[in-house]
Amino acid sequence: MPDAARGRWRELVERRLPQAARPDWPVHRDHCFARILLDNTCGGPWRESVRAPAWANLSADQCAAAIGLGEAVLAGRADLDVLNRRSLALRGKLRKPESVTPPPDGLRDGDLVLRRWQAGDEAAFAALGADPEVMRHFPGLHDAAQSRADLRGFQHRFRVDGFGPWAVTLVGEGLVGLVGGARVMRVMPFPGGDRPGETVELCWRLARSAWGRGIATRAARLALGDLFGRCGVAAAVAFTAESNDPSRRVMERLGMSPDGGFAHPALPPGHPLAAHLLYRLTAASFESGRLGA
Repeated sequence: MPDAARGRWRELVERRLPQAARPDWPVHRDHCFARILLDNTCGGPWRESVRAPAWANLSADQCAAAIGLGEAVLAGRADLDVLNRRSLALRGKLRKPESVTPPPDGLRDGDLVLRRWQAGDEAAFAALGADPEVMRHFPGLHDAAQSRADLRGFQHRFRVDGFGPWAVTLVGEGLVGLVGGARVMRVMPFPGGDRPGETVELCWRLARSAWGRGIATRAARLALGDLFGRCGVAAAVAFTAESNDPSRRVMERLGMSPDGGFAHPALPPGHPLAAHLLYRLTAASFESGRLGA
């Protein structure tokens, strides 16, 4: 992490947030602010993916995302109490809210099954993250440690939010990818993205063996039906690099509407993947499309 970013992080959690603390805030100490911001940035207890001390070992992107979340708290665009409860839930220290409906074991459409992640999925999922073709629209490959952290994060999301990325499987073929909704917990530069946690992103990633067979669209429809139905999510977004024509075609087949573009904050200016396109879909539009099909 650059020294300047490290200094901004320590200034934020050690001075600015404690000084700005209101009587009704759930925490007032620097280490508590750090816990809340880091857990929500990392998608789980932060020590699962970052060595202590965090200020010395955060990646540049993790640091930027955590600082952005803290700035949103100071600006009144993120509710510290909600973030604190989410942090505690990620750590298993808070009972699941009654509003969170437990997810089913899986969702099925013929030979296509979306299910919860299992211990035996680790190797196949790591192979996805290590495939240069699968990851060509991502900033880089994921090593085994990153893939394990991602899997832990998926499980945390299902437990805390009631939804998350599902394992995509095909009868007779096994695991071929992931698809599902995820709360966007970092500040994003598009309308509504300035309020972390309020936007739900639909994401997917498939092995090469599953390409060109309509599986991404089928799986995404299953996941959206669950998000808009059981979970009561009102709208979802999807975004991808401008160069990712296959993902954009999936968004269009799903009935999603283009809503402009933005520079992804996880990538430096000028990066070939920085320019992203944003698509949106409401629950009402999705249901209308299903009824009219």
